[in-house]
Amino acid sequence: MTIIGIELIQAKKEDMETIWKMQLKAFAGLLEKYNDYDMSPGAEKFDMVMARFEQPWTIYYFIVANSERVGVIRIIDKKDGSKKRISPIWIMPEFRNKGYAQQAILAAEKIHGSKNWCLDTILQEKGNCHLYEKLGYHQTGKIEHISEIMDIVFYEKDS
Repeated sequence: MTIIGIELIQAKKEDMETIWKMQLKAFAGLLEKYNDYDMSPGAEKFDMVMARFEQPWTIYYFIVANSERVGVIRIIDKKDGSKKRISPIWIMPEFRNKGYAQQAILAAEKIHGSKNWCLDTILQEKGNCHLYEKLGYHQTGKIEHISEIMDIVFYEKDS
């Protein structure tokens, strides 16, 4: 598989409605699969996304490949020594399985430093778990039971 290079372009306030609409579309399949209307980014209201954007420690980036916005990654970096966090990252359905998420995480680590990261994902989504583990993230041992069909697993990366 050839991995195409991507670039991260920092989003501005006027981009937030586009990001929200992309988020709803990108997470629609997981929302339908797990029926998790409380936590799923696929059910989030616009004001929640905007509130996150306005946090001083949050940066949203468009993941851009071949001049197209293929996804988004949100980085939480308080710059105080606490763990940096990816929450969420998504690739639009029509651009998945091309290596874009992997490249976006590596690019974010290049920008924000490669050490001291955390994230979480759905344990039952083996592809997501494989991606993070391939990039050096390891499970912390913490698993949060959400429903009979869904658990959240927590990851860290120290170096």
